[in-house]
Amino acid sequence: MRPILLQGHTRPLTQIKYNSDGDLLMTVAKDTVANLWYSHNGERVGTYEGHQGALWTIDCNKPSTLVITGAADNTARLWHAETGRQLHVWEFPTAVKRVEFSHDDRYVLMVTEERMGHKSAIYVFPVDNSTPEQTNEPTVVLRPSPSKATMAAWSYLDKYIVAGHDDGSLTLYDWKYEEVVRQTQAHDGTITDLQMWKDGTYFITSSKDKTARLFETNTLNPLKMYKADTGVNTATMTPTQDLVILGGGQAASEVTTTSSRQGKFESRFYHKVFEDEVGRLKGHFGPINTLAMQPDGKGFASGGEDGYVRVHHFDPDYFKFKYDY
Repeated sequence: MRPILLQGHTRPLTQIKYNSDGDLLMTVAKDTVANLWYSHNGERVGTYEGHQGALWTIDCNKPSTLVITGAADNTARLWHAETGRQLHVWEFPTAVKRVEFSHDDRYVLMVTEERMGHKSAIYVFPVDNSTPEQTNEPTVVLRPSPSKATMAAWSYLDKYIVAGHDDGSLTLYDWKYEEVVRQTQAHDGTITDLQMWKDGTYFITSSKDKTARLFETNTLNPLKMYKADTGVNTATMTPTQDLVILGGGQAASEVTTTSSRQGKFESRFYHKVFEDEVGRLKGHFGPINTLAMQPDGKGFASGGEDGYVRVHHFDPDYFKFKYDY
């Protein structure tokens, strides 16, 4: 499985996202540029330029006509996917750490940072696909408590919003009524990533407490736990095999003192049901910050602290893999 190496960023990667068809790959890093690539060969389609600070997050709608980005310049921006033209800018008091289109593409959620007396918030804005003009009035503003939100995602049918917090807790919001349905202490450390299963009925979280866990959306009941020996920055699930992939490694500030093997910078594969580690894939020279799974399950991409994106297409052997239990 020889990866395609994408060199489009000069700073550490923050998020990678495939579009719904899986033929396009979007990447953002702590430089000011968002990149769009063809996922099958790694050719760069173009860039989205306009942000003045580190980019944290990116997403696109189902037909891949609109792209939204969030950055440390306290803005979220809407782009025309094909031309790279900027359509709208939403301004906030603090950095935008996560954006995500709803399943029906009518709304977008944005998670903002807690800074300088401004509390963290989850904003929901309507998005009109028929016109470039967008409203600056949010439909809903959720105020996470007691700890700031680091991640958020839409549930099935956009009924709920699930938020992951700095203190390791999870909150399920009935966002239309601005109500907290339930809250649970999920992890012992900061939640670093939250990715939904394709139907939105369960999701995976990763955390600094060296674990990734599966939760049911409706009840927030923990289903499975995958243990690593280092902080987990990101986790994703494979649709074709019963596997989950974890990425992480020791903190970037400590990397210079160890070799890449000791730094534990591999992508780790675990069996989704039995929680056993079944394989590792090395390649990055620093911690893995973000993982994304191709929607058809034929490959995945990883983005690291080293500024590289590695796009992996699975060999035929992968699809024949059977777990001995």
